[in-house]
Amino acid sequence: MARGDGIHRTSARNMRMTTDKVSNAQGHNEREKESYVNQDIVPERQSMNVHFKTPTADYIAMFDQMVADGTISTRGLKADAEKFGELIFDVNSAYFYNHGGYDFAKQFYAEAYKSAIEIVGGEQYILSAVMHADERNRAMSEALGEDVYHYHLHVVYIPVVEKEIRWSKRCKDESLRGTVKERIMQVSMSKKWDSKPALDEDGQELRTKSGKPVLKKSYSVLQDDFFIHMRTAGYTDIERGERGSSEEHLTVTQFKVEREQERLADLTEQTQQKEAEAAALDKKIEKTRQRKVDIESIDKIEARPVMLSPSRVSLEKTEYETLAAAAKKYYAQEKHEGKLKKLLNDAKKTIADLKAKIESLVTELSAVKAELAQYKPIRGKLRTADLEQENDRLRSRLRTYEEVISHNNLWPYFSRHREKTPTRDDVR
Repeated sequence: MARGDGIHRTSARNMRMTTDKVSNAQGHNEREKESYVNQDIVPERQSMNVHFKTPTADYIAMFDQMVADGTISTRGLKADAEKFGELIFDVNSAYFYNHGGYDFAKQFYAEAYKSAIEIVGGEQYILSAVMHADERNRAMSEALGEDVYHYHLHVVYIPVVEKEIRWSKRCKDESLRGTVKERIMQVSMSKKWDSKPALDEDGQELRTKSGKPVLKKSYSVLQDDFFIHMRTAGYTDIERGERGSSEEHLTVTQFKVEREQERLADLTEQTQQKEAEAAALDKKIEKTRQRKVDIESIDKIEARPVMLSPSRVSLEKTEYETLAAAAKKYYAQEKHEGKLKKLLNDAKKTIADLKAKIESLVTELSAVKAELAQYKPIRGKLRTADLEQENDRLRSRLRTYEEVISHNNLWPYFSRHREKTPTRDDVR
């Protein structure tokens, strides 16, 4: 996630898909759709997308063929099991922009694809690997006044683990009982991404005080593997993605909620800044008023003999200079006070507008959270049957927020927090 701190962090996500969902992923990855909800996709640049492995058929047909060939086994697999996985490798857009863009991205993700082969367990289990170069980073483009594109890699694969099939105790040949009968590559998402034992500096397993092994979440292992591979390959100016997350990936709804929370926090911070500026202006106005009073209370100049006439008053030079200086100072203070009042009024108006936007965001965010609560866990998984419909509603709200931010010329401020555009293009 881009934090606007100038550090380029790697990101690796693992998406789990059933047969019902993988067709949508194929339509998006292979650009087979006639239109896309993601308005940042530029059709004219689709020819610039790079396949490091091109699918030979549709994803489901390739899966079925691998089963028929004996390359993978679905033994014991439930009909609604998650048979497909998708790795999404990413670094914030500024990283590629600073290194020259498209050509550098191709080189970077060619190496990232090698990392994917190691993570998956072999290129034969990869159905497709494509770098998208046709998705515009709207925030950076508007901030820099030129088109900036967000490069990322999609790798669709089949999660497999090696499994030994042993002769049962009922085998007539006693010498074979318990021995390995055959080895198969079993399709299993849960076993592929089970937690791994955490190791210390000496490579020994870490254990709790009670002696139980300390487990390292599979998501953390994925982040480590990708980061270490790229650093070893010579990309030393990147840092590992955020630590501490226990999820394989964020659902689309969760992702949108977090983004809105970030925007709400940003607006709140900006409101506080404006309030501080208004308070400072109040102090300046008060100080200016006090100076004005001091000028008005200047003792009258002692009367001296002067020559009076109907058309003019004669003053000595020192008297004239004193009065002129006082008048100049007085009118200067009047002008300064007027400017301060205008600034104060503008600041107060901005504060009122920001507070109204925050109240609106709080209301919208509560509604989104309420929708998220409807997706109650079922056997450890989120219900996603209506996710596409939910995404449409969220996108409509997000466009409203972006219009508000754009109208108030806040994009340069938010660009620091949106360098990393969601790559799943979270809006399939």
